[in-house]
Amino acid sequence: MSYYRTLGLSAEPFSTSPDPAFFYGSTEHRDALCRLQISIALKRGLCVMAGDIGTGKTTLGRRLAQVLCEDESVDFRMILNPYFRTEKQFLSRMAGLFHVPVRDEKRANALDYMEAIEQYLFTAGVEQNRTVVLLIDEAQILPDFVFEVLRILLNYETNEFKILQLVLAGQLELLPRIAAMPNFWDRISTKVMLKTLAPGDVRDLIQARLRAAGYHAAQPLFTPDAVELIHAHTEGLPRRVNILCHNVLEYLVMYDTKKADRKTVQQVIERESASDDFRSIVFEQRAGQQDAEEPGGFLRVVNA
Repeated sequence: MSYYRTLGLSAEPFSTSPDPAFFYGSTEHRDALCRLQISIALKRGLCVMAGDIGTGKTTLGRRLAQVLCEDESVDFRMILNPYFRTEKQFLSRMAGLFHVPVRDEKRANALDYMEAIEQYLFTAGVEQNRTVVLLIDEAQILPDFVFEVLRILLNYETNEFKILQLVLAGQLELLPRIAAMPNFWDRISTKVMLKTLAPGDVRDLIQARLRAAGYHAAQPLFTPDAVELIHAHTEGLPRRVNILCHNVLEYLVMYDTKKADRKTVQQVIERESASDDFRSIVFEQRAGQQDAEEPGGFLRVVNA
């Protein structure tokens, strides 16, 4: 039995997967999406979207992808796991995403791939007047050599516009990494910072996700004081809000309750805190076992 059907829902409202159908556009997120769209439409080149863990970067990226893919003149591709060992590996991945033909791929080197991608960008972006967009998620883990390759690709331009539109989305540590590369930092046309949600945004996020999941009852599922506690406990981070709200709905089904008030949310928080404490104890025990297995570890344990 799906818990959400018991509550009169047609889908799971608080999944942690970045489904654009459940995208909630707070004022800040709407502004970010609008700025990215404008920069891409004007073909300004490099955009950077940064934020703390759980602020909604990936979901916003999926929403951007959904919007851009509705335009037939846009060639949009996304890299979700940007861990690469060599320049050739990165360029090969990019060529594969955009279906760029490379002669004798088995023998081709990084320069061959770069030349093939350059030719593709010129053909698609100039001759065919298409908008070529590459979004890289988790960009904070990109190797330094990839930034240099991207810098070179961003140099491809006409007198009027950049041929490659690049969106880098990552955690906050992405910013100091780019700032340490002035010749890359100076190419940023749009910087977007995602912050935590205000109390009113948390309320609207919960309501919007419930509506998207088919909840249309007159009585709110979460009382105002419950929402207030949810915001305080999650610090306004969308991912934490979704996880806590999912656990609250699960609690409602388990105890056959139709409304989540402050007491309900507090009980769920305490239950999850107890689970976290248990996990910490397990980790400490495992760490102790590993120490005992290391050279000299047995003596350390016996003499403790």
